Amino acid sequence: MPFGYLGTTPNQQLKNSGVFSVEEALQVQKDGEWGGSLQLIQTQTVSSAVAQVDFTSIKESKYDVHLLIWNNILCENDSKRIVMRFFESGTIEDASVYEYANQVLYAGSIFTEVNSTGDTDIRLADNAGNDTGESTNGYVYCYNLGNSSKYSFSTYHSSGANMSSIGWGEFGGGVLPQTSTVDGIRFLIDGNYNITEGTVKLFGVKQWVI
Repeated sequence: MPFGYLGTTPNQQLKNSGVFSVEEALQVQKDGEWGGSLQLIQTQTVSSAVAQVDFTSIKESKYDVHLLIWNNILCENDSKRIVMRFFESGTIEDASVYEYANQVLYAGSIFTEVNSTGDTDIRLADNAGNDTGESTNGYVYCYNLGNSSKYSFSTYHSSGANMSSIGWGEFGGGVLPQTSTVDGIRFLIDGNYNITEGTVKLFGVKQWVI
């Protein structure tokens, strides 16, 4: 029986057109076919020092939106910045081509704006620490990664505590302002510092079918 109709079933021509019942909607979400559903691509857990976390099979031809989530990230040194770079057709882009604009909020009503029109990465978080209680958490949405005719955009939120145990939050957006097929994501600490602990997950966001 096709989804999307209550009562008499017509000769349905389009998949999932019409009105969904509550039961149908729940089943389609459970199957991962509901538009906006998150579908896990890969989980990577860091338990010993690594220079970066790479996602090189991101299913860019299937998803036009990706979600990267990081939990309890610790760095080998205090007050280091978490950043992201993209792979273009298998090659990491680390030239000074990324652009971003972010707002940083510190406990105590301190607000700072940071931005760049030519950096080697996209900034995702400030003040990643290395002590208990200083872990950094956040997420970033990435758009158009597999579309070779569009720029690759991102929006993010992050939070944590710095070496003085002061809470902070950060949000903003970035772009790789060149048309290319992005087929990988690198998550790392700016300045060649190691990630010592944490989990990073990559999801694809199911497209809406109209």
